Amino acid sequence: MSFFDSEYQYISTKRTFGLCDDEPPPHKPAYLDETNGSKWIAIVANDAQLEVKFVALDHCIKLLKSDGKTADRCSDGLLTYNSTIIFVELTTATHKNWKSDKDEQLRITISHFEKTKEAKQYDVKKAYIANSKKILRSSYQSRMDKFLSETGYDLRIENRIVI
Repeated sequence: MSFFDSEYQYISTKRTFGLCDDEPPPHKPAYLDETNGSKWIAIVANDAQLEVKFVALDHCIKLLKSDGKTADRCSDGLLTYNSTIIFVELTTATHKNWKSDKDEQLRITISHFEKTKEAKQYDVKKAYIANSKKILRSSYQSRMDKFLSETGYDLRIENRIVI
């Protein structure tokens, strides 16, 4: 299985663009947007104007559990540029456990990705939980440290992704 088989792939070289995941129904894949800032959940700052690819994953690829059944949770997408990969979970949730839910989705997706040959192509590995409805504070350091030690991915809980 390839994480890059999704037909929903977008490329941008803009200095600033956004990642969106429209509210259901229906369930549609996340996407990259360069014009409608009011829909952006995550803001991508690409000052060097590198070619950045966004690949939608949720509702696009199937992750299989060890019993052969489809995993019911997958990250919204991933960004790649040069030798960097960033898994992204987008949310507008305000319930108490939104960080834990999104953390788990990232872990499931990363676990599957790390079993692929593609994982070896990336030297820099990151993950973001972006929430446009919550003010994000630095008090998540212990969660981010634990995520790094358990997955090898640098987790950030903020909605500004710096390339």
